[in-house]
Amino acid sequence: MKQRIFMYLFVFAALLVLFQYVSAKRIFEDIDKKLVTSQTQLIKYKDSVAVLRNDIMELSHFNLDRNEDAISYFEDAGYEIDELIPFIKDELYKLNEAKGEHPIIPYAASEGRKMLLNTVKMLNHKWIIADFSDGEYWGEIFLTYEITDKKELKFNLVEYFLYPFD
Repeated sequence: MKQRIFMYLFVFAALLVLFQYVSAKRIFEDIDKKLVTSQTQLIKYKDSVAVLRNDIMELSHFNLDRNEDAISYFEDAGYEIDELIPFIKDELYKLNEAKGEHPIIPYAASEGRKMLLNTVKMLNHKWIIADFSDGEYWGEIFLTYEITDKKELKFNLVEYFLYPFD
């Protein structure tokens, strides 16, 4: 009788060990599969980040914030870049508040509307590109700007166009 109990206990222990082995093997295979998937995704994401970084560098090539020569030009003239760039943009946006037609945008707005500058991008220490719209028509302008000896800001419209209306 004792011998049978030990035999049943041995078979039960062997089945329990076999069950644990199969279960652990399945868990390890699952974890390994997830690890391989994660590594593949990580490589894909790193490639995507590298592509996006290259795109950002390419898109920000003509940008005052990344143009060391233009920044040096202002710093040599005694200006603080962190204050000057927002000041210039604010001065352009203030022109949106002018009574009547916009002083820089050479197009009249559609009836009951007003042409307004929407986005301003400073390309370097002399050039600005901006887009404008009245809600129906839109276009872009290319400006030059300078800060005179009297610390006055002057804008000069160089080129402009209005997108065709369909």
